[in-house]
Amino acid sequence: MHSFFTLRKTLFVCVLFLISAVGCTRLTSTELGGGLIPPIDGVITKDTILDVLTDTYDDPDTLRIYKGDNHLVGVINNDPLFGKTTASMYFEMFPTMYPFFISGHKDSIVVDSAVLILNCQGFYGDSTQPITLRVAEIDKTTPLEPLKLYASNYPAQYTINSAGLLAPPKTIDIRRIADSVKNRFENSVYQIRIRLRNDVAQRFIKTYDSTNAYKTDSTLRSFFAGFALTADPGLPTNALLKINLADTNSKFALYYSSSSTGATVRDTAVSYFRFNTLTSGDANFVTRNRSGAQVSNYLAGAAGRSDSLVYVQTAPGTRVRVRIPGLKDLSNRIIHKAELIAEQVPDDANLLTTEQQMTPPRYLLLHIYDSVNQRKRNIPNDYIISQEGPNISSFGGAAIPKSVGGYDRLYTYQFELARYVQGIITRKDTSFTMQITAPVNDSIHYTTPYPQIASQLFYLSPSVGNDPGIGRVRLGGGTHSRFRMRLRVIFSRL
Repeated sequence: MHSFFTLRKTLFVCVLFLISAVGCTRLTSTELGGGLIPPIDGVITKDTILDVLTDTYDDPDTLRIYKGDNHLVGVINNDPLFGKTTASMYFEMFPTMYPFFISGHKDSIVVDSAVLILNCQGFYGDSTQPITLRVAEIDKTTPLEPLKLYASNYPAQYTINSAGLLAPPKTIDIRRIADSVKNRFENSVYQIRIRLRNDVAQRFIKTYDSTNAYKTDSTLRSFFAGFALTADPGLPTNALLKINLADTNSKFALYYSSSSTGATVRDTAVSYFRFNTLTSGDANFVTRNRSGAQVSNYLAGAAGRSDSLVYVQTAPGTRVRVRIPGLKDLSNRIIHKAELIAEQVPDDANLLTTEQQMTPPRYLLLHIYDSVNQRKRNIPNDYIISQEGPNISSFGGAAIPKSVGGYDRLYTYQFELARYVQGIITRKDTSFTMQITAPVNDSIHYTTPYPQIASQLFYLSPSVGNDPGIGRVRLGGGTHSRFRMRLRVIFSRL
């Protein structure tokens, strides 16, 4: 009998121990690689949060907008967080062959119209406000250089003047850009069509011919230096249009009728000039004016200060400096996961306006900045580039929408730093100051994982980044009370 009650007592204690162990298990969640993390049981696997220090700086890197990229035109007049943005375009469109001529006897040619047609790939900002575009002629004394790559955020370095408008200002309802265009020459959507003045059409169809302007591309440049496309800054415009010059839907169309035989029967014809990514010159200038905006209060903070709010704007934009002092003090341990978490801080005063219209960048890049050589470097051992490109899916950086306590859609960015942190702990690797940027066409000096036997310059493109000038986000800094940026580390003791 005694042994029976002793056994029951022992079983009861064991059950209590198991219930206690299960009840004390700390439940947590993560976004990246969750299935690979051992359960956190409070004994073997633990987690901790490391504080980060954050501040915001202007990003001086030159923005490069290549010929095949989406270009920007427009004005953002009212962004309370980031200020004003102005974008203007300068480009050439030429015949596809030389000498070029309008078919038919010159005396029989009847001018119809000349239309600048632009492929619009979308917009950024407020579509409810109209945008007024102005098409001018580039002054022949300040022509584009066809092979030059103009720094888009430093327009003051160049002189490109306009010689006068080619058409009346064109006001566009952004919401109607997707409407279909159907005629005998077009069956398309997302076209912006700007009809030039009749005298301009007369010049291109009747005055210019294969004996003068249309002999070669260089002679045409001496007669016509290209188009300047700008937006009226004085209107309540609050949007940027994305224009792709290289798309077949972008062209300069000349409509006319002629009779090569002298017969009375004639029909309308069209000739197209196009943007050539090899020979056409182009420049796309994007300028930011942050005076009076909230971000201006946080730029170039005092050394060592950690701001509660930080600001990232797609190039030409701003960057955030991230320091994690506690990394160098971690004792030896096995790192299962180290995740830098950055969360959007909503602008409550503008939730239904600019917060919905001016969405965050689709991708942020966490990197090291080499101030000596003035170049970006990858996070050691975690940001890895293979033949397929960067491991963005596992490293992180893509915008993740979430519903957070009263907010339907806030964005989070997460970066996986387990191998980087492990190297600091076990090999005493350097704990770097890091940066968060919103890259477009950028480059990064890539070093292979430990033992780091090779390095090379790798070029990022919009396919692994952002469209030029599109996207901005206010993030919680290292001292924010609710949306604090932090490093969450899941580890096991040795």
